[in-house]
Order: sequence, then structure tokens, then C-alpha cells
Amino acid sequence: MIKVARWKIFAIFIVCLWGIMFSLPNVLSDEMREKLPSFMQKTINLGLELRGGSHLQFEVDLKTVQKDMMNTMMDEVRAALRKHQIGYTNLKVVIDEKTQIPFVTFSLRESAQSDEAQKALSKLDRDWVVSVNAKGDGQLSITKETLEKRNKRIVEQSIEVVRRRVDASGTKEPVIQAQGIDRITLQLPGISDPAEVKRLLGKTAKMTFRAVDETLGYVPTDESGRPTVQVPPGTEVLAEVENKGGREIRRYIAVKKQVYVSGDQLVDSQVAVSENGQPAVSLKFNSVGGRKFGDMSRQLLKKQFAIVLDNVVISAPVFQSVIPDGNGQISGHFTIKDANELALLLRAGALPAPLKVIEERTVGPSLGADSIQDGRNATILAFVLISVFMILNYSMFGAFADIALTFNIILLFAALSLLQATLTLPGIAAIALSMGMAVDANVLIYERIKEELRNGLRPIAAIEAGYNRAMTTIIDSNLTTMIGSAVLFEFGTGPIRGFAVNLALGILISMFTAIALTKLVVAKYIGRKNPTSLPI
Repeated sequence: MIKVARWKIFAIFIVCLWGIMFSLPNVLSDEMREKLPSFMQKTINLGLELRGGSHLQFEVDLKTVQKDMMNTMMDEVRAALRKHQIGYTNLKVVIDEKTQIPFVTFSLRESAQSDEAQKALSKLDRDWVVSVNAKGDGQLSITKETLEKRNKRIVEQSIEVVRRRVDASGTKEPVIQAQGIDRITLQLPGISDPAEVKRLLGKTAKMTFRAVDETLGYVPTDESGRPTVQVPPGTEVLAEVENKGGREIRRYIAVKKQVYVSGDQLVDSQVAVSENGQPAVSLKFNSVGGRKFGDMSRQLLKKQFAIVLDNVVISAPVFQSVIPDGNGQISGHFTIKDANELALLLRAGALPAPLKVIEERTVGPSLGADSIQDGRNATILAFVLISVFMILNYSMFGAFADIALTFNIILLFAALSLLQATLTLPGIAAIALSMGMAVDANVLIYERIKEELRNGLRPIAAIEAGYNRAMTTIIDSNLTTMIGSAVLFEFGTGPIRGFAVNLALGILISMFTAIALTKLVVAKYIGRKNPTSLPI
């Protein structure tokens, strides 16, 4: 008689019952599923090609970031030279036509200050190479490798911000990945109208706190928004937009280009209520940002400053008092919806560069239903063919393997449901593949049992030897497949990673069903029948 410990029998029973419980919600209607306990309502999420949804591809506007970087560097050069009382002329940004690499050039009024200028500018940024010749002609350049690293970091940061914004808007399981040097692909299962998402992602939410140029203040402009007065260097004219009674009022205000605090130093942003009872947005900075905001309030006490979001002044209040902790509040003519959206954008983080939609596709639910039906048919066909093959080759023991195969599928769907994994067409292919691999262990065990029977062992001894001696081969074959799945998961993206996850889960579950479950069924069969020969 084949002995199986009672605790093993209990564990196998619990695992199989667990699989039935957590895979069942996938075949129930929404009404029936809602009647189940909350912990049993989880189901597998369907991918874009199965559920339908939207596919968007964005281009990261690296040129805008490069322009901002050059303007910032030019301002820092201007400030550094003035601080050290070094006269200069012809400070400008130049872009190499061949390499498209930008650099800042200038000329010193006195060539004798070349060494002093070299020393002062070398402290600005380690990524920039400073050179000032004996004639007083200077240049700050950035290497191609450094520029490429910065661009890569900008794309990676954009992907992370897009992920946080999409998740915050309630979309489940978005697929976000980089394409090429400056493109991002976004897949939104179940979202057939991505207009709201495009509008949300179209905002860079790049917030800065700057001083208002009080010598100009609000300035007159022509119809195109260009100022009709002369604007000094270091100052720019931005629009201030205000909604009153559904009507947009636009004014133009002169703002210093110098940034006191940037939005990337913002830790949290929430909807609040201002002193006059109107919706507002509270701001909480990190330690560095808080200190800078506090210093800004001291320098501009009783003066007007501008809160600039995406090159639009959303508020231009006055510091009435010093803010020592650096935590402030944006108040203005906000509606609840405006305040919520602004808080979400700021909380999710600022996109380091604008995103341009260059491709948009929508997968209809009918096409997704066809894909589901095809995948279901393929899985059922694979199950039937494998089951028939096992019965034809191993008789009663083949039926035992088919029982294990059934629970393999049940446990796989239960695991995917609990993990809230996204099922795609490659995932369905992985399920079909894992079914074939699930009975592979049984084939090895049964062939080993046959060999032991041919060597003259009695049925019970042959079964024990078959399970024990085939174990090493089973572990080796499954381990190599797990390594392949791990490589696919690590280096793959999107559906490729889904394929790897489904395949790895199928292999792990097959180790349980093909070894523990079938051995228990065989043990019960031998205990009841006590056959003199095996139907294998």
C-alpha cells in the first residue's frame, strides 16, 4: 500500500478547495459575483486585445526640455559672472548644426579675467565643460553621451509620471513602455474614449514659483499676446487665466525667469478650503523646497509673486507674512473640479517634458470578444487532445493525469485572479503551453513505472520507484523552463512579461498537481483495488 501522510492529504485538499473558490468568480455573472464575500470577488483582468480599449503613442518633446536647460544655464552663467563682477557681452545659446548639441557662448570685456571666469563657471555643473581662451571668448558645452543620458532619464521619469496619473484616474492594469529614443506607448484596457486621459496627460503640470517684475506688473499686449512695451532681459510676459461665470478672462503679467522653487520639490498636494471658504490647493514641500519657499517669502515679503503652471500664471498673490515651514496654499477662483484636478496633477508629479500624441488606436469590444472566443476554443481543444492522448497511452493512469490537469487550470486561474494579473493573447498561449508541460511530469513518472514493471517489480514498488526516480528529471526540466521565464520577465515588456508570468505559474502549479495530486489519487486507487497488475 502506498502511504501518504495525513497532513499532506489535508494540504492537497485545502489547496484544491482554495483553487475552486478563487477561480469560480471568473465564470459567474456580475450580479452573482457581487453576492460573494469581498475577498472572493477578484477576477482576472483582460488585456487590451481581449477587453477592448485604447492604444496611445506619445512623443516626448525633448527639444523643449533642451531649450529650458539652455535658458537655465544661460541665467546661471549671467548670475555667476555678475557675482564675481566679471564684465561680459554677447551671451547666447548656439546649437551645432551637425551634432545638434547646444552650448552657451560669451565674450569677456577684459581678457585678463579669463582665469577668474573659468574658475567661477566650473562650479556651476559638473556635466558642463567650461573653456575660456586668452582672448576672453568663453564656451560651456555638454557632451553627446551626457545629453543622451539626460534624455533617457527624462523618458523614464515621464513613464513613471504617466503611470501614477493613469492609476490615479482609476484605470486598471495600464501597459506603459518606452519605444525608441523619445516615444512612450500607453495601452488602456476598457477605455474606449481616451479623450479624458489625453487631456490629463497633455498637461505637463510643470509648476514654478517666481517673482513678479514690479517695474512692469500687468502689461498691455497686442491681439496675439505679445507685449507692447519693452521687456528687460531675465523677464518674460505670461498669461494669467481666470474663469468668471464660465467666461475666461486673460491678462498678461511680467514675471522674472529666475525660479525660486520648482514643482519637483513638492511632496504632497491636497484640496483644501481657503479663509474665504473657497476651494484651494494645499502644498507641502520637501526639506529643500520648504527652505527655499521660506527664503522666498522673506525676500518677497509684501511683494507679489507668481505661481506658474505650464507657462500660465494660475495665481499671483502677495506674501503677507514669512512662511517658515515652507508649506503654503494656492487659492484663487477654483471650482471643486479644478482644485481636484490641479491637486492630482501636482501630487502625481510634473512631467519633465510635454507629450505629443502621434498615434491613437481603439480596439472595439467586439474584436476583443472574438479574441476571447478564439483563445477559449484553442485552450479547450488543447485540453481535449492532451486528455485523449493521456488516456490512450496510459489508460486509467492517464485519467488520473487528466484530473490533475483539470486542477492545474483551476489553480492557475485562481492564482491569476488573486494577483489581479492581466490576461492577454500571449498569456492564453502560455496557458495552452503550460497544459502540455503539466502532463509532461506524469509522462516521465508513468514511463519510469513501466520500466520498473518490466524489470520485475511488483505494482506498489514500481509506483514508488517511478515517482522517486523521475523526480530529478522533472525538477531539472522545469527549472530550465523557469530560468527562461525569468529571463523573459526581466528583459521583456508588456505582453511578453505576461507570457512569462503565466508560464512560470503554470510550471509551479504543475509540480504540485502532477506529483502530489496524482500520487494521492493513485494511492487511493491502489488502496481500494489492490490490483495485481497496473492499467498503464
